Amino acid sequence: MTFSPAQTSPIELGQQYKGNGQMKALLIIDMQMEMQHRIQAGVDCVNADAPDRINALASFHRGQGWPVIHIRHSDDNPHSPFHWDAKGCPPMACAEAAENEAVFFKRTSSAFASTGLADYLNSQEISDLIVVGAVAGFCVNSTVRAGSDLGFKITVVEDAVVGFGLPESGQSAHMIFDATMALLRSDFAEITMTAKILNAGKVQKEM
Repeated sequence: MTFSPAQTSPIELGQQYKGNGQMKALLIIDMQMEMQHRIQAGVDCVNADAPDRINALASFHRGQGWPVIHIRHSDDNPHSPFHWDAKGCPPMACAEAAENEAVFFKRTSSAFASTGLADYLNSQEISDLIVVGAVAGFCVNSTVRAGSDLGFKITVVEDAVVGFGLPESGQSAHMIFDATMALLRSDFAEITMTAKILNAGKVQKEM
């Protein structure tokens, strides 16, 4: 299922989570080839190996029967690496959607602002989001904060989130990443690690 901004309406302020269920879903944000290109180019980065962890988390969630939802950035600017025809737009291998998995295309930083993501989550009675992807200080940050404000329970998998620096501002990838995780932890999300989620799944399976 693919949803473009033209096919979905943005969430209105005040329209909060209305579902009664406690379904979990993995939300993979902006893991597109542009991120791989930056990593391969040696751009200052945190969690260059996040794709491997995202792949493991996606397999785990599918095995549990939990939804995997994909967020991808698109840009009408033909010079943007996220333009439909650009080499940076396609998903990385870790973010390829399986059959019947929802894919939302956004034109804003937050995945909620320019898509029908919130309506979709409500319709599927999804209350808990496990968030991974890119980029920590931008789209992950804005999506988590928006989702929390809308009433969704958010968990960010710290070692499955990619972060980049802002050299023009003198901010390293680690500086931005650490500050972002601290802010999200303080008021918007639970912060965890990939191993904790996977190990909890193993324990539950053995019980």
